[in-house]
Amino acid sequence: MSSGLVDVPASDPDAQPRRRRRTWLRWVIAVTVTVVLLVAGVAVGIFAKLSGNIKHEDVTADDLGATRPPKVAGTAMNILVVGSDQRTGKNAKYGRRVTGERTDTIMLVHVSSERDNAMVISFPRDSLVQLPACRATGGHPGQRPHLGMINESFNFGGIACTWKTIETLTHIRIDHFVKVDFTGFKSMVNAVGGVQVCLPQRVDDKKALLHLPAGRQTLNGEQALGYVRARYSLGDGSDIGRIQRQQMFIASMVKKVMSGETLTDPAKLFAILDAATKAVTTDRGLSAGVMKDLATSLQGLDAGKIRFITTPWHYSLTQPGRVEWVQPQAGRLFRIVARDQSVDGIKGGQAKVPRSKINIELRNGTWRSGLGTQVAAFLEQRGYHITKIGDSARKPQAKTTILYGPDGETRVPTLTNDLLGPATARKVDAARTNRLVLVIGDDWKGMKPVRADDTESIKGFDATHDSCAT
Repeated sequence: MSSGLVDVPASDPDAQPRRRRRTWLRWVIAVTVTVVLLVAGVAVGIFAKLSGNIKHEDVTADDLGATRPPKVAGTAMNILVVGSDQRTGKNAKYGRRVTGERTDTIMLVHVSSERDNAMVISFPRDSLVQLPACRATGGHPGQRPHLGMINESFNFGGIACTWKTIETLTHIRIDHFVKVDFTGFKSMVNAVGGVQVCLPQRVDDKKALLHLPAGRQTLNGEQALGYVRARYSLGDGSDIGRIQRQQMFIASMVKKVMSGETLTDPAKLFAILDAATKAVTTDRGLSAGVMKDLATSLQGLDAGKIRFITTPWHYSLTQPGRVEWVQPQAGRLFRIVARDQSVDGIKGGQAKVPRSKINIELRNGTWRSGLGTQVAAFLEQRGYHITKIGDSARKPQAKTTILYGPDGETRVPTLTNDLLGPATARKVDAARTNRLVLVIGDDWKGMKPVRADDTESIKGFDATHDSCAT
């Protein structure tokens, strides 16, 4: 039996002269950390041109309220990043009938005081949270505090309300925001020469305008937009699966931008910066001067010190389809960020291979409809990556089985440790990747409850992550 996956070796970037590398590195690092390439150039003329590209939107003290979280770590920087789905102008091809502006992507980028590490925290769009009072956009009445989905804040009060919402929920003081739309995202991907991803199977998604073969490949801007927007044609079809895919895409983009080939090509770097600064809208406080200072201070940062984390969550018991944040893990993560602490020293007591490094294909070997999707949600909650959900070729399967290849054996103990009942592990010599295949049998008893001291969910993965290798 074969897992059906193919490994393709990655190429190594050529080494380049140290002096040229330092000249451009200070600009590109800020691009990496803020995800959306926010930096200006070196020469005065270039600096002025790139500065003029950036659009600004006011967020006032009245918008954020009088009871904001204190700035605990004075020199750390927290930047709110949102993806806008506005469908006007060049974005109209993605849905002319959709009016207004929404966001399905909400992230917080934390840059440490020492500028030696960064975290990118994703907030699931389906999170059921206590929304604060907000001033509305468009002259509508103000919003009263209520329980709702986190992305309602942007729909109702724009970026100012989302800013206030994240501060209220996390008690993290936010310094700036960055907003990117569809067209801007595409232009950035094209400017870096495309971004490499790995697909476990062929994708044909008319809604996302995405048609791609399986395997490792480089996506252009249009393809990349479909890849990060697609939900039901990739993975298990959940929003959590899409978040994981977005994070891995950004990690791949980080590696591309920080490669020697990119850093030492002035023309390519200017194209990246020009596209990036045209693509973003920021608060007025995030000026070209602030970007320049941030870039200069980040010249020693490397991709292995940029970590991607999803706020710990579980599916809601009161509102099906919604998710709620898991405590105390979520609160612990927010305190680490607010105090500018590192997650590197946290020990979760888990098996040697972390869940974030494990890809799983699920096969439902029972007649219980929907069981595969349910199990996928529990696995994603713990940090695993789900590549595919399907039915077993033979039903029913009496026993739950984990299939693994020669390169996947070390990952099996991590998965079996999370299962309530026993699972038979069977080696598949012909398998060509380290992906695990979980075949759910009639003896399936579920997953162990999440422990209060389980800290792996707040560690995530770093920007050296390879979606084909895991």
